[in-house]
Amino acid sequence: MQIQEKPPFDTPFEWIGGEDKVRALVERFYDLMDLEPGYAALRAAHGSELGNARQRLHWFLCGWLGGPQHYTERFGHPRLRMRHMPFTIGIKERDQWLACMDQAMGETGVPEALRSRLRDSFFQTADWMRNRNG
Repeated sequence: MQIQEKPPFDTPFEWIGGEDKVRALVERFYDLMDLEPGYAALRAAHGSELGNARQRLHWFLCGWLGGPQHYTERFGHPRLRMRHMPFTIGIKERDQWLACMDQAMGETGVPEALRSRLRDSFFQTADWMRNRNG
């Protein structure tokens, strides 16, 4: 039998450092989209203005990580797949999103053990969001 070590905090939200750290992660994620050529397809899918996307991802991640439910209080259930259907999401877009988020986690000091767990969870969610092959 394999026993997993208990995380040092009750929720990933607490572990990451709370709302300010989630905000920093989201800000770095979208900044990287603008800066890194490797995320060009991902950036193009977001349109010319990122303010709304920044705010909504911050609200969503706070709740998803076990913190305040800002997103659901404003919009109800996230319905991620439905809300993303207008956008083409294939393997390239999925992988760019994941790479950008992983880079943002690294650059904002997300603890490695949490980063590894989040990487797995983000992959499952991002892969489920795909609406085209390839």
